[in-house]
Amino acid sequence: MPAITYQLRKEDNRTRARRGQVTTPHGTIQTPVFMPVGTAATVKAMKPETLKDMGASIILSNTYHLYLRPGHDIIQEAGGLHRFMNWDRAILTDSGGFQVFSLGAMRKISEEGVIFQSHVDGSTHLLTPEKSIEIQEALGSDIMMAFDECAPYPADRKYVKDSLERTTRWLQRCVISQSNTNVQSLFGIMQGGMYADLRKESAMQICELDLPGYAIGGLSVGEPKPIMYEILDSCTELLPKEKPRYLMGVGSPDCLLEGVERGIDMFDCVLPTRIARHGLAMTSTGKVNIKNKQYQRDFQPLDLECTCETCQKYSRAYLRHLYKSGEILSSILMTQHNIHFLLQLMSDIRQAIEEDRFLEYKKSFLAKYGEV
Repeated sequence: MPAITYQLRKEDNRTRARRGQVTTPHGTIQTPVFMPVGTAATVKAMKPETLKDMGASIILSNTYHLYLRPGHDIIQEAGGLHRFMNWDRAILTDSGGFQVFSLGAMRKISEEGVIFQSHVDGSTHLLTPEKSIEIQEALGSDIMMAFDECAPYPADRKYVKDSLERTTRWLQRCVISQSNTNVQSLFGIMQGGMYADLRKESAMQICELDLPGYAIGGLSVGEPKPIMYEILDSCTELLPKEKPRYLMGVGSPDCLLEGVERGIDMFDCVLPTRIARHGLAMTSTGKVNIKNKQYQRDFQPLDLECTCETCQKYSRAYLRHLYKSGEILSSILMTQHNIHFLLQLMSDIRQAIEEDRFLEYKKSFLAKYGEV
């Protein structure tokens, strides 16, 4: 019996959008779901209690960062990541692969794994599929991601094919290394770049292992959105209907809607927290750049339709003042709003699917919001 299970509750009658739920050792997740990113055992500028109050049921943390600081041994000694960060709901841990490959010249890939230099202190480390699983088991996440290579965009066909085949071999090693399938679930990751036939090849290879869930990696890495959507169109059909599907690194409202329409269940992205720290808010009528002078005497909330604490209690003028003054509270309030906005968006999407009006909801939302 896998540590997590997926139940498909409703399928949209005109698209591939679907309504389901993922049951984990730390609670049930209603899907489609957006997962706030807590890279270093914290969602930046957010208390776990605040996230729970907003309805977050799962967050993402990162193997690479927690391995380097404070160290997975310390987190294990603390009783695991849930106890360490005071989060009693589900956690998904990324394998560290994307971060390592983002280091560019600071890493070297081989069949064994990746040798890289720490961005913290310059020390040299070897991250292998086995090591990634060892770290993630020490962290005690509910969902572990397989160690993979995320091919860059653009990349030639031979490189992408070699990369996806190595990713499959690494996945097989991850499966062999896992020792606690009763409490943690391992997801495989489909690669294949922007080549539809290679995506199919990757899907066939990883689905043979009959894992509890599957992710689509290597998208939202710099390619134009129309290309991403074209590839995504074929990807979801290649993955099992009875397993959760996770699109990695996607979090703008338009991309969430397009992903849901194509049958994606889970999303994550640093976008809402990152732009919040730079004074950008997602609202029902599009982005608001709180730095702009037009908000200096604007005493309305960020979003008249939003029920988050920021919008209920604080004005655009005050938020602009906080940002311009370099106050920490600016990041807290802006982040709280952006995460609430995406969590509410996903809740509205789930209701729209249940009521067979997903396309109408998508059209209405984007007409007001526009693209990010």
